[in-house]
Amino acid sequence: MLRRQFTSAIGAGALLAGASAVSLGAAAQTPAFRLRPGKDFIELEKRAPVEAAAGRIEVVEFFWYSCPHCNAFEPAFEAWVKAAPKDLVVQRVPVGFRDDFAPQQRLFYALEALGRLESMHRKVFHAIHNERQTLNRDDLVLAWAERQGLDKARFTEAYQSFAVGTKVRKANQLQDAYRVEGVPALGIAGRYYTDGNLAGTMDRALLVADALIAEVRKSR
Repeated sequence: MLRRQFTSAIGAGALLAGASAVSLGAAAQTPAFRLRPGKDFIELEKRAPVEAAAGRIEVVEFFWYSCPHCNAFEPAFEAWVKAAPKDLVVQRVPVGFRDDFAPQQRLFYALEALGRLESMHRKVFHAIHNERQTLNRDDLVLAWAERQGLDKARFTEAYQSFAVGTKVRKANQLQDAYRVEGVPALGIAGRYYTDGNLAGTMDRALLVADALIAEVRKSR
């Protein structure tokens, strides 16, 4: 979804995110595929911060749990991550385009802090898009977490912690550094940005990411 569309009803003129898996390296194996600078991707004028160690390439997925296109993209991105070579470091970053995005950002980082993100990440999408639950307030998030069997006291402590608040602030800073225009979107190595609007579809955005990753490797 484009950033400006978050002020209107969900889905109005939004981007479609392809849900089929794309294997890493597919771009290099497709002769017809050519990167189009300024069209398929944007090279950042000022590099965004990265946390990956030297010799590793960081890929960031920017998302919002309530975005239907992020929900549709998740299976393809999950498969892409599983096929990622060892020199890639992939991180998911929940965006904060509005103040009411913050509860879901805190939910993501609280689950991460408790070591439950891997098992609960898809469940959050399911709760919102299949069960039609609204998770845009602290009380709603805390009640949902308790219904999932998470210890109420431990989850609340993590959710309200300074550490989680710090991660939310860093997430907002990173989305601004990449100049994220909509979600789902991908940031590569602190240098490049692409999304479904630029690439045409999120399936093609993964091909663009593959090609940009190859360019980063060549420039080492």
